[in-house]
Amino acid sequence: MLAALLLALSLSVPTHIGEQLAQARLAGTGSYTWFGLTLYDAELWVGEPGYQAGAPFVLELRYARALEGRRIADASVDQMEKMGAGTPAQRAAWRIRLRAMFPDVKKGSRIAGASLPDGGVRFFLDGAPLASVPDPAFGKAFFGIWLDPATSAPGLRAALLKDGAPR
Repeated sequence: MLAALLLALSLSVPTHIGEQLAQARLAGTGSYTWFGLTLYDAELWVGEPGYQAGAPFVLELRYARALEGRRIADASVDQMEKMGAGTPAQRAAWRIRLRAMFPDVKKGSRIAGASLPDGGVRFFLDGAPLASVPDPAFGKAFFGIWLDPATSAPGLRAALLKDGAPR
């Protein structure tokens, strides 16, 4: 009982996540590596309904190294394209939007994306509001990078969804 309480206290919900999700809980964590280099650690936060269509969630990435915002934007859109998400015109518009929105990050920087009930996305940088994209097609494509069954990182997807079932 004491061990469970201590674990619960150590996993306190960050304010910006708690404001997006009622009864937020950590569904899973994992790391993304590229040619043996860890680029970021990821956390998936869900509410009581868990991870399911139409339910809000927050995906937060904690960067393990400095990266240019432009490279983050381009890599995101490239992954969307590999999965067949969006039309070429949509992806071009998303690339422009993400390049303008994503800042350069340093080791320890956190970018969180909150999936909103209407399908849009609200972004945070280190817990502070960064930008919003009210486009449901963008939200599906963006979060699909990590959570779609066709992701290029199936191990990370499985780790993020580990405890994503409804409670």
